[in-house]
Amino acid sequence: MASDTAGSKPGHAYPSPTHAPTSGVTILAASLMIFGGAMAIFEGIAAIAKNDLFIATRHYVFEFSLAGWGWVHLILGIVLVLAGCAVLGGALWARYFGVAVAGLGAIANFLWVPYYPLWALVLVAVNIFIIWALCTGMHREVDEGLKA
Repeated sequence: MASDTAGSKPGHAYPSPTHAPTSGVTILAASLMIFGGAMAIFEGIAAIAKNDLFIATRHYVFEFSLAGWGWVHLILGIVLVLAGCAVLGGALWARYFGVAVAGLGAIANFLWVPYYPLWALVLVAVNIFIIWALCTGMHREVDEGLKA
């Protein structure tokens, strides 16, 4: 491991609001945000178009029209893609916003399980992994900044 003997850089307790993503976990989170958002967009478009792809459920506790669910997924997908691009750009606010939007996406896909179970469960897992990766990446970058 290389060390700088001429002098050490001062560590920052908090990263700057415009720092670039430095850990692979953060880049993975941003990529998954873009992928998960794109899948939610496709899910929303299919539901708005009233595609025959979805199961008609009866007496579901969270009854909502298929087009209504489609708009929810479409809007969440667009916001998630935009937040993923902002995370790749290095915006600190996008990490916090991404955690919130991925949480909402996980809840929306959990409520979507009766309509398209496999797709919904995969997107729930992707959203939970996004939350984990965004939170873990932030801690690793702060720790690396303190050691530098």
